[in-house]
Amino acid sequence: MIAKQRTARVINNLAVAGAALLAIAFTAQAQVKTETKTAPAGAPTKSVEVERGEIVYVSGNNVVIKMEDGTLRHFDNVPESTTVTVDGKQLNVHQVKPGMKIERQVITTSTPKTITTIKTVTGTVWQVSPPSSVILTMENGKNQRFKIPKGQKFTINGQETDAFGLKKGMTVDAQQVIEQPAIVVAQEIKRTGIMPPPPPSPRPDVAILVLYVPVERPAPVETAAAAPEPAPTKLPRTGSHFPLLGLLGAFSTALGLGLKAVRTLSS
Repeated sequence: MIAKQRTARVINNLAVAGAALLAIAFTAQAQVKTETKTAPAGAPTKSVEVERGEIVYVSGNNVVIKMEDGTLRHFDNVPESTTVTVDGKQLNVHQVKPGMKIERQVITTSTPKTITTIKTVTGTVWQVSPPSSVILTMENGKNQRFKIPKGQKFTINGQETDAFGLKKGMTVDAQQVIEQPAIVVAQEIKRTGIMPPPPPSPRPDVAILVLYVPVERPAPVETAAAAPEPAPTKLPRTGSHFPLLGLLGAFSTALGLGLKAVRTLSS
């Protein structure tokens, strides 16, 4: 029976101690003041990525763009806050059209910085276990256990000391300074576009009027008239007597043949 009572007391004490430790854990962050500072550690660098394409399909908030390499990229549920600058105007997904040329620029700026975290705690030493931990009584009257980092210094009445110089009842101020290099990356996205040309208007059925414009020709150049040749004093000799002699010979031959025929018939 006594053993059972002792066991119950131990369990009860452990429960109380556990609740106290939980309370310390939950209030520790509220009692420690944390300050973070960020300072540049070098010159920033920029990189620009450019993508171009043509809108081939638009339906609601879904867009399909044909990229320069011929691939098709589907953009589903495009938010209305995403806009494209066209002729100085901001167009959302419901105002773009197929055939529209799109250019997207992603400007990435990487800036090296040093992030300094300063943790400050003030309290009264209640118990110390150098060099690993210390329990301080905080301003709210509750005790908190802190792990002592290697090389941690404490300020007591303006004097610095380590964990071995802490005594119960001392009021201490402790700071932990942590410096970490980091790269802060910022991105800026620019979207520009060119609307497709309007379709050609239908041509009305009208007669085509062709105008003939006379071509001005240069005036003929007047030249001096050539002097007429003098008339010949004698008629030119145009032929000889041979054709006439031939004709008379043919006539004589025909006459001779005719007379011979007459004689033959009469005899």
